[in-house]
Amino acid sequence: MSHIRTARRGSGRMLVLFAGPAVLIFLVFVVYPLVGTMAQGFFSDRSGATTFVGFANFVDVLTGDVQGPRFWNAFVNNIEFFLIHLVVELPLALLYAALLTSGRVRRLVGVYRTLLFIPTTLSVVIVAYIWRMIINPLWGLVDFPLLADESTALPTVALMSVWQYVGIPMIFLYSALIAIPHELVEASRLDGAGAWRIFWSIKFPLIAPQFGIISILTFIATFNGFDIIYASAGATAGPNYSTDILGTYFFRTYFGAGASAPDTYLGAAVAGLIFTILLIGTAIYFWFVQRRLTTHEL
Repeated sequence: MSHIRTARRGSGRMLVLFAGPAVLIFLVFVVYPLVGTMAQGFFSDRSGATTFVGFANFVDVLTGDVQGPRFWNAFVNNIEFFLIHLVVELPLALLYAALLTSGRVRRLVGVYRTLLFIPTTLSVVIVAYIWRMIINPLWGLVDFPLLADESTALPTVALMSVWQYVGIPMIFLYSALIAIPHELVEASRLDGAGAWRIFWSIKFPLIAPQFGIISILTFIATFNGFDIIYASAGATAGPNYSTDILGTYFFRTYFGAGASAPDTYLGAAVAGLIFTILLIGTAIYFWFVQRRLTTHEL
């Protein structure tokens, strides 16, 4: 028994030694700022002194005459931003992954894979600048001012973001496709199944769980989005807030921009609402999607 206790103490010390610094860094730089920001949303200094106001800031953001319409406009735009990513990015990623694993580009598969992933490594500022030059109505390839029209500004910026980040879901699906046992594909070919039938009847069902993971990661990324909008349309998310999403709305509220004066306490409430939206969305995914996938696998 003494040997077992000594071994447990030794493993406990090793766990603290190796995991302790990482946990400490996580608590200091993630948990503490998160808790502090959430708590800040319950205070206000509009009366000249910092006072506890409870949920007043949250109510103002959700239902206020000024903040309410801005928040819900940003929220609806964020949903559209997310859906464009989901509807356009996922099929493109699946198409690229299927082509890279089809054997038709066997000699240059590494080159094509690298070229498709390179935009992901670029700075968002560079991506925004490149696409603003390409779609500029004066010297670009498009005669219509896509970023200056309220009906086309947000889809345009979303497609710019899709172009940059499509390489990430492509790598997920590519890795899942190459992990499929070769024996299954060969057995299907011996049974007379063609390439199309093999992909949709054999390969696609096996990689289907990846779509759930990609969807929730896309949800988190788009509802944390800020940089591509800021680099393309500025902090005011023009024209007329048509490209405004929760990230840019939070930036204007917390730091101030344009006609919006900075209010750190109100901005903290916005950050708390964004965190709550992400928490609810992630919980729904793990409860309804991941739970069913795990149960089905078991």
